[in-house]
Amino acid sequence: MMINIFNKYKNLMSILTHPNVPSALKHKRATATVFEDPLSQALLARIEQIAPSEANALIIGDTGTGKELVARQIHQLSHRAKGPFVAVNCGAFTESLVESELFGHEKGAFTGAIHTRVGWFEAAHNGTLFLDEIGDLSLSMQVKLLRVLQEREIVRIGSLKPIPINVRIIAATNVDLEKAVQDGRFREDLFYRLHVALLKIPTLSERRDDILPLAKHFIQVYQTDPHATPLRLSQLALKKLTLHPWPGNIRELENTIHHAVLVSKNGVIEPEDITFSSIQSAAQKAEPFSFASISAVNGTIKDLQDAGQLLEQTFQSIFQSSEQFKQTNINELIEEKFIRSAYEYCQYNQVHTAKLLGVTRNVIRTRLLKYGLL
Repeated sequence: MMINIFNKYKNLMSILTHPNVPSALKHKRATATVFEDPLSQALLARIEQIAPSEANALIIGDTGTGKELVARQIHQLSHRAKGPFVAVNCGAFTESLVESELFGHEKGAFTGAIHTRVGWFEAAHNGTLFLDEIGDLSLSMQVKLLRVLQEREIVRIGSLKPIPINVRIIAATNVDLEKAVQDGRFREDLFYRLHVALLKIPTLSERRDDILPLAKHFIQVYQTDPHATPLRLSQLALKKLTLHPWPGNIRELENTIHHAVLVSKNGVIEPEDITFSSIQSAAQKAEPFSFASISAVNGTIKDLQDAGQLLEQTFQSIFQSSEQFKQTNINELIEEKFIRSAYEYCQYNQVHTAKLLGVTRNVIRTRLLKYGLL
């Protein structure tokens, strides 16, 4: 299956070049997305359907899912592709600055306004303005934004002259705007102005077929030495990546791969090179230990006595079944499955597996070699 990293479209990842856009925004905030997973392919079809129109778009997705990447793709597939793409984080400005940032100001309009400044709306003229985290805008700014969308003109602070603008708005948020409307934190009329073309981005854990293509892409991005042997992921490293829940989505995956590239040896990324955030580790430690599939049938394990009884029942069933297979070494089978399960539970970390089972790392490593896991 073909990987659709933004190379599918020319200049899709170009840096902002509009002369009115400050250099502080001229950077590459994200690097890639793929459309391998069926959910991602459905999203791509939706993007291609929406892009050619002039309709405002609303992108909803968790932090790190690639909302700006989707916005950039809509822009590049639209009739405005030759115009500027301007990305603004609405949550990055204070209440006193956001109006000046969006609409601009005249020289002398307020203390510190020593020059006339073009706002983001003017900078995006004949192009696309991406308003990220629009749910963070105050109600007063929502009123002013609504007026701009209705009148298609802005007025700089300190001026009385309206300036016509030709801008397509793509807004994005990671909050539930419908609930925000119900709670009185977001204007209903503005919501419907933006809610013309809706795109919902699945989390990375929901589109797992994208994980490995993305990981390989990030390896290429961060392996900067052109003379080095191309890095590859071991099978266990691949499995570790696919099993992780990725609460930080693509951004977390990118950072994880960046670290793995830095610490890897001999041209191979091993499970030990892949580390996840301490926040996630703490959350995993907070979860009670359970034999997932077994406990679903036999009930929750509340203490060690319950675990012992469950193991006895399980072993009895295994022993009874083993009578049909005289050549099977039950002891070897149980030990191998035990080690494999512990290793997987510890996310393929030898030190953690040894600690969990109360043995040395050398013992674990010997068993892993024996079972072909190293």
